[in-house]
Amino acid sequence: MIPWLQIDSARVPGADVELRLMRRGADFSMMLGQNELMNSRLSGSEEALATLACRRIEAVKRPHLLIGGLGMGFTLRAALAVLGPEARITVAELVPAVIAWARGPLAGIFGDSLDDPRANILSADVVEVIQSRPAAFDAILLDVDNGPEGLIREANNALYSLKGLKAIRTALRPRGVLAVWSSGPNPAFTRRLRDAGFDANEVGVRATTKRSGAHHVIWFATKPEGAR
Repeated sequence: MIPWLQIDSARVPGADVELRLMRRGADFSMMLGQNELMNSRLSGSEEALATLACRRIEAVKRPHLLIGGLGMGFTLRAALAVLGPEARITVAELVPAVIAWARGPLAGIFGDSLDDPRANILSADVVEVIQSRPAAFDAILLDVDNGPEGLIREANNALYSLKGLKAIRTALRPRGVLAVWSSGPNPAFTRRLRDAGFDANEVGVRATTKRSGAHHVIWFATKPEGAR
């Protein structure tokens, strides 16, 4: 068995934790301590995050999406593949090194997605982007932790709290969609989405593009027509 080798590491802003980029042969992994945040062989649910969210806003002529977390680019690439030429995608990535990895050792995975004119990659905290842009987005896709809890840093809990979800609702346009990726279910988060004024449901998806293997979870929450 070929061992995993560390290629690079970076501190997460606002947290005393280290994000590590690992490689084994042609496979890549991002690790936070003993937790694997993503793996280049497991892209199915990250792609579903984009394709299923875009399906819910397909009637919008010029959609504007916000993706929280660049990761290995699976969500970005999937969104670009299904959206038309007038779409806009803003990606907010907290860790600057992740953007550098995308243009460096992970360039083969990203392809030409970073240079697509529809994509704007920001080195920024998605929380701040959400709070500063009311009624700006038709969909907000979050994949910044392993679920609706601040795993990478405690400040991310602001995204998933009742106050944070109401701020997300404010940043969405009418009938806008919030999609949140998770490695597993969280009934309390489903209730919190509804308490924040969303019409919410939880969908199970495969971790890979195959018909077998582990399941992940995506919440889809829609801002009702007329809601602020």
